[in-house]
Amino acid sequence: MRFMKATTTVVVVLAGALVLSGCPASMSGGAYTRTQTREAQDVRLGYVESVREVQIEGTRSGVGALSGAALGGVAGSSIGRGRGQVAGAVGGAVLGGLAGSAIEEGVTRQPGLEITVRLDNGRMIAVTQAADQPFFPGDRVRVLTGFDGTARVAPW
Repeated sequence: MRFMKATTTVVVVLAGALVLSGCPASMSGGAYTRTQTREAQDVRLGYVESVREVQIEGTRSGVGALSGAALGGVAGSSIGRGRGQVAGAVGGAVLGGLAGSAIEEGVTRQPGLEITVRLDNGRMIAVTQAADQPFFPGDRVRVLTGFDGTARVAPW
């Protein structure tokens, strides 16, 4: 019984660490990856034509499924004796994996904005990013585009 409590504690701590390490990169217009720093970006000016609220899907890295399977397997193994214990562990791992995957996707899902911009040259573009800054039709904005094609809208 003491071994089972220690094992459960270790699995919970490990699963928590795995979930935290699987947090997605920010989709914010103000967040940059390490590789995007000290990189020149093309800057174009324009006006916001429209803004539409969207959902940015969450990640499915497998970390949630792995963590859920580990926790479910440990929890399921406490059911029954002998073959029942093995079946409980397998069933718990499968159900825990499915639940963990769904939880990871739900926790990392975030609200976003599809911002349509009419550039000063007349061209229209749309950029989707996290909804951490308000934009309204008529706002003067900068559209920054990196060499990798990553674009973001920022206030002027």
